[in-house]
Amino acid sequence: MREPEAHLQPFGLIAEFDDGERLVEALRKAHAAGFSRLDSYSPYPLEGMPEALGFHDRRLALLTLAGGIFGAVFGYGMQVFAIGDFPIDIGGRPLFAWQSFLMVSFELAVLFAVLAAVFGMLVLNRLPRLHHPVFDVPGFERVNVDRFFLIIFGDDASFEPAFARGFLESLAPRAVHTVGKAEEPE
Repeated sequence: MREPEAHLQPFGLIAEFDDGERLVEALRKAHAAGFSRLDSYSPYPLEGMPEALGFHDRRLALLTLAGGIFGAVFGYGMQVFAIGDFPIDIGGRPLFAWQSFLMVSFELAVLFAVLAAVFGMLVLNRLPRLHHPVFDVPGFERVNVDRFFLIIFGDDASFEPAFARGFLESLAPRAVHTVGKAEEPE
């Protein structure tokens, strides 16, 4: 069995705050200090937090749009295909009346857009994940009540444990904790 080594990079460093405004300000300062791999945990949404995190990800919206377009094309194509195999002439109406195809096409567009959004959200959030290293941080369960947390991940390009700890302590949090240990690179 291998002994744990002191030089292993931690999963990250996490700072605990009492106030949401201080958390958002800490996020802004962390970005200004050059950290890019950050995350925050809060009991409720905070105004300005997505902007402070630099959140500009539009992949879920694009997945939802693609699912909706696929569903509409699939529904329309399915009905057009059915005309060729099962023509039904009723009252002299034309076989290909596109207006009657819109309802099914719309419903399938909505269905596939919702399915793409739900499954896309699960994949993009790497869920289901039953355990995360931050769950081991003392007091992290208070994030559901009245605590706010900022984590700087260990795989950040400018992450150096001593510098990151000093930076987080300069923000005057309640506490700074080391979060787990990452695997040693091969």
